[in-house]
Amino acid sequence: MDSAKTMDGCASERSIEKPDITIVGEINPDLILYGLPRDLPEEREILASDFTLTLGSSSAILAHNLALLGSGVSFSSRIGPDVLGKMCCQMLKRAGVELSHVVRSKSGNTGVTFILPLTSTRRILTYPGAMFEMGIEDLNIEYLGTAKHFHLSSLFLHRKLSPDIPGLFKEMKRRGLTTSLDTNDDPENKWGDVLENVLPWVDVLLCTEEELAKIAKVKAAAEHVSAKVPLLVVKRGARGASAYTEGRRIDVSSLEVGVTDSVGAGDSFDAGFLHQWVRHAPLETCVAYGNLAGALSVTRSGGIEAFADSAYRKSFFERYWQQGKLVP
Repeated sequence: MDSAKTMDGCASERSIEKPDITIVGEINPDLILYGLPRDLPEEREILASDFTLTLGSSSAILAHNLALLGSGVSFSSRIGPDVLGKMCCQMLKRAGVELSHVVRSKSGNTGVTFILPLTSTRRILTYPGAMFEMGIEDLNIEYLGTAKHFHLSSLFLHRKLSPDIPGLFKEMKRRGLTTSLDTNDDPENKWGDVLENVLPWVDVLLCTEEELAKIAKVKAAAEHVSAKVPLLVVKRGARGASAYTEGRRIDVSSLEVGVTDSVGAGDSFDAGFLHQWVRHAPLETCVAYGNLAGALSVTRSGGIEAFADSAYRKSFFERYWQQGKLVP
């Protein structure tokens, strides 16, 4: 690491020698403003009905919630030398995530995302900040290779790292790890290049229906994409999730719960799915546990709040997960 980078402020209280899962991704807070109109007039002061400042970003929400489910999680990322980066690290640290491989830059700000929930959709505004600056030199390949499984989220937000992502996945496969990828959205809406190059080294591709359609660019999207990866998992929101592998399709229904906020639901699904995946659970169990984790997430504001409340999380799982199955 060059002299412009330091690990100051990100060291974990405990070190995980051989984590279950290593995650490479972005860290930033979510600032969520509720109750705003769909159309925002200019030169007017518009009042929100509520506000949440919490841990955001697909990768960090996944790491946080996955650790609280009981997996050993190591997180590699880059933040700025500011209060927002420190706040995010503190939240991850409390969840038990190993953070000694998060790089704190001496320049450049931690990114931030503004989320404006609407009735059934939302507006997402992101300042990338330090996530655009993370490169392959920021990653400890030897340590990443000690895990059972390697995951990367937000494929298109890693601008500097992008050329090295296919090689990174290939190296993890060479070292015997299973791999997974959640592309998340492409702000440029191109859905090509690095994605096509990395898919040969991906064991599990996780995406939403909307992302799947953009990845495939054809009507038979699931069939097209599932031919390129051993396992495709499609998140369908209130309609549950589907897994495609070896010509089979497995559909698992969602739980019907009161929805407070859908922010982070997909990342929480990933956490539930991967928690079971690394334990070699049956595929249907992995998908069902993903649905369970996603359902828990939407019952509270933000992507981590329902998981961070340990008593609430425990009672929710005891209510809806019995003998390895979802209980309606």
